[in-house]
Amino acid sequence: MPARFDLVTIDSPHTERLAAFWSAALALHETEREDGDRWIVLSSTDGVRRIGLQRGAHRPGGTHLDLVCEPAEFDVEHARLVALGAAELSPPRHEPYGSIVNLADPDGNAFDLCAYVH
Repeated sequence: MPARFDLVTIDSPHTERLAAFWSAALALHETEREDGDRWIVLSSTDGVRRIGLQRGAHRPGGTHLDLVCEPAEFDVEHARLVALGAAELSPPRHEPYGSIVNLADPDGNAFDLCAYVH
């Protein structure tokens, strides 16, 4: 199964401030948090994940898409996206929550492929 859209992620050194802003602006609420303020997910009232806030340096184009696939599909999906023209920005990482690789589309727009452990 091809990767599917998960959520929009905003890179910022100020995840708490942005979480407060986007929660109020869009009537979202926090549904996930990891490592203090390193990763915060805001969801709608029906539980749909909408915005991820990831602690990191803000850079032009600091908003990126997160794609998701099953853990067993991660390597194949990573290779498929690279074959389609994606560039690998950093090597894949295997974290307690799952696997992730930072990629860019052919125009250089960053996106992540994630495979979360259930």
